[in-house]
Amino acid sequence: MFDHVGFGVSNLAESKAIFLKALEPLKVTLVMEGPYGVGIGQNNKPSLWLHQTQGVTAPLHIAFSATSRAEVDAFYKAALAAGGKDNGAPGLRPHYHPNYYGAFVIGPDGHNVEAVCHKPEA
Repeated sequence: MFDHVGFGVSNLAESKAIFLKALEPLKVTLVMEGPYGVGIGQNNKPSLWLHQTQGVTAPLHIAFSATSRAEVDAFYKAALAAGGKDNGAPGLRPHYHPNYYGAFVIGPDGHNVEAVCHKPEA
């Protein structure tokens, strides 16, 4: 349904670094950058836009699709190494559905960032 989503962050350089490091295992890269902020995504298409804001932003929950459970695990490890805070280690969340495998971290502005794979274990 969504083509892209964007939101403000209190420190653009820090958020850019953390998101790129955390999402690298999902093959997410920097696609565009300019005075308007940064666009990151896959296959040269920006799907997430971050821009500098002075106001306090309300924490969001944003989930990124992973193609495998191993990618979810790698996201979680990379996100913690980049400075994210644990908000749920990789694992099944059967209360969503039997194959919902996700991991959650809190980013620098309090956003709950998730990687999720909906496929059964290979």
